[in-house]
Amino acid sequence: MTDLTLPNDPRVTVHALETVWRGRNALQRVRFSFAGSGGALRGPLSWELLRRGRAVAVIPYDPVRDTVVLIEQFRLPALAAGLAPWLVEVAAGLADGAETDEEVAIRETREETGLAVTALARAGRFMLSPGISDETITLFAGRVDAEAGEAGQAGLVEEGEDIRVFALPAEEAFALPWHGRVVNITTALALAWLSANRDRLRREWA
Repeated sequence: MTDLTLPNDPRVTVHALETVWRGRNALQRVRFSFAGSGGALRGPLSWELLRRGRAVAVIPYDPVRDTVVLIEQFRLPALAAGLAPWLVEVAAGLADGAETDEEVAIRETREETGLAVTALARAGRFMLSPGISDETITLFAGRVDAEAGEAGQAGLVEEGEDIRVFALPAEEAFALPWHGRVVNITTALALAWLSANRDRLRREWA
């Protein structure tokens, strides 16, 4: 992440922008005012803003076998939230520089599942935590070749990743959020989108 300025908006006035910490992500303190829904000026206000940038997630789907590939990995923030810290997720990661969303989708699926994506269907772009972070996630379904069952381990050792990869029949995967097995909102959204679009993708991809 190189550009930490804020885009211009005619209804928003930024009085001060301070980067208080910067590592892989950045934390800023912003003092601003904005025009409310009725036109009245609100502020000045002070806000902490976590700059995470652009992320991409992929739900790998085999339309021939009708299977979904998921991963399980350790998440420290889940532990801090009082949840079981091993989360069932889809492949996801931050964009690296000028990578396109499609390039990130293919790379992350390979790194986190070991599978090659042969087609992509874009579901949309969403904000994950708009009360604190600028992070957006672009969600795709990716066509893969995957049998149901245990698929092994994946992830980049240099990034501390220890990922278990597994594949489930689609209907079984779609039920996971409603049985408390998925608490990651990106994964729940990906499963819901795939459930609604599965028949179309099977026609187009199979």
